[in-house]
Amino acid sequence: MTDTSPVESQVKNWRERADQILEKWLPEGNVVPERLHQAMRYSVFNGGKRVRPVLGYAAGQAVGIDIEHCDAPGAAIELIHAYSLVHDDLPAMDDDDLRRGKPTCHKAFDEATAILVGDALQSLAFHVLARGLNSHIPAEQRLQIIDELAVASGSRGMCGGQAIDLDGVGKQLNVAELENMHIHKTGALIRASVKMAALCKPGIESGQLKKLDHYAKCIGLAFQIQDDILDVEGNTETMGKVQGADEARNKPTYPALVGLDAARSMAKELYDDALQSLGEFGAKADALRWIADYIIHRNH
Repeated sequence: MTDTSPVESQVKNWRERADQILEKWLPEGNVVPERLHQAMRYSVFNGGKRVRPVLGYAAGQAVGIDIEHCDAPGAAIELIHAYSLVHDDLPAMDDDDLRRGKPTCHKAFDEATAILVGDALQSLAFHVLARGLNSHIPAEQRLQIIDELAVASGSRGMCGGQAIDLDGVGKQLNVAELENMHIHKTGALIRASVKMAALCKPGIESGQLKKLDHYAKCIGLAFQIQDDILDVEGNTETMGKVQGADEARNKPTYPALVGLDAARSMAKELYDDALQSLGEFGAKADALRWIADYIIHRNH
């Protein structure tokens, strides 16, 4: 058994911090309407890896800002992510029974409650940004942060990617079309998590923003490719969701389109490209490098 690296320990601490911030913003389960609030908490505190808020903390470290500046953006992005998974799992979408090894929200509660959970988590995300962004961040940049999340989660981002995904079931997409779908569906929120945190630095240089955004674009796509590989190679117990579900639905995936070996090569190329974008940040970006490595080597 190897010792935990300093970066890995730091990432663990960031995950715990993200949970603490989410706990602060989510209503307790005994607050009216109790069932809705219980379902919201069930969906947020269900074993998520907090990749997006951790990415935000790592990006904040790379540009040299205090960790508390990244709390609100991290919580907001995770609330949007949680809402998207609840809606993703609905019978009208992917119709999944398991999420992270537990019954999905509409199975644990009911379908109507799950719809309301998604709606409420999305609204709460923008409440967090409106109230929680540090006052030292210039007003113009605070507006940029809110706009970034709105665009990334809407029809030009995550929702648009889901629409393309649903429309692509049973169709033969090419690599460019598949990439476009995932840049929107998965990549938009990953890019937003990095960019929102970086925008918390007053007067952030546009060159730094572009390099961080390119890093996030690369790892966002690599994340989805690895997801597709795990759908073929993983197992239900480890992943916490049904292995082979994408194949069973005839959904377009990278392994189905280009083969497993080529999909692995694509993920590795994206990983290398992501690391090249971090050159000027030096050791301050070590956590971003660690996360990129985690993304393409994870097994769940």
